This record gives sequence, C-alpha cells and structure tokens, in this order.
Amino acid sequence: MATTPVPDTLRQALDEVVTSHGMDLDAVELTGGRVLRVVVDAETAPTLDDVAEVTRAVSSALDDTNDLGPAPYTLEVSTRGTSRPLTLARHWVRNVDRWVKVTLSEGGAFEGRLVSADDAGAVVRTETGERNVAYGDVKKAKIEPELKRKDV
Repeated sequence: MATTPVPDTLRQALDEVVTSHGMDLDAVELTGGRVLRVVVDAETAPTLDDVAEVTRAVSSALDDTNDLGPAPYTLEVSTRGTSRPLTLARHWVRNVDRWVKVTLSEGGAFEGRLVSADDAGAVVRTETGERNVAYGDVKKAKIEPELKRKDV
C-alpha cells in the first residue's frame, strides 16, 4: 500500500518524543489505509517494555496534535528489525558483528560479517577477505538473519 507524506511538524514532534525516551526516530510512514507506522531504533535493542512506553508517549503526542486530521487511524510502533535497509551510519554501527548483504551502486554485490563501522564507511569480512565499503558506494544493504551462525 502506498505511503502518504507525513507533515514535517508531526515528524519533528514525534522525533522529540522518541528522543526523550533515549531512542532515535528511524521512520514515520502513513499508509493510504490510515496506518501510522513509527519505527524506532536505539543503541541497545529496545525491550518490549521500552517500545510500550514510547508507544504510549507517541499516542499522547498524537492526541495533542491535529496533523493527521479528523479521520481515524491505527498507530503501529516497532523497532527496525532486520528487514529494513541500512541507510544511515548509525544503522551500520549498531549492527557490527552481524551478517550483511551489500549491493553496490556501480554494480556487484557481496555478503559477509560486518566487522566495524564508523561515520564514513564499514569493513565487511567476506570469504575472500575484508572489504572497505564507503556508504556513498552502497545502493542497498541489509542484515541477513542467521539461523545458525557460521563464522567468516
């Protein structure tokens, strides 16, 4: 289902609420079916209690604004999980030691263990050795879930 742009004032208000709970606002999406999805992230994985607390705070903030208009909507608050792409340096940093699949802007793809990451790029250990990856060279990257860890 297509998403509708969220007003900047709403995004800013939600960012302040989420940040006040020690988390980062990762995404805000409003679907045509009037589902408001708020995705949060944190340095350490948020617990269910953390998500419940920030959900109550977000709900309260939404009650205080009229940015979504009078029509009813459904609020969904979740963490990033593994399905969302790595688009910011903090996503890479927070996933060090996980398995990552990287598609490069100029073609080609590889996967391996994310060894380190900083503001400029990351190091990924592949079967053929370590690769330095500048974020600007990445077309798409995401964490691949591991059911049985295999060291590379």
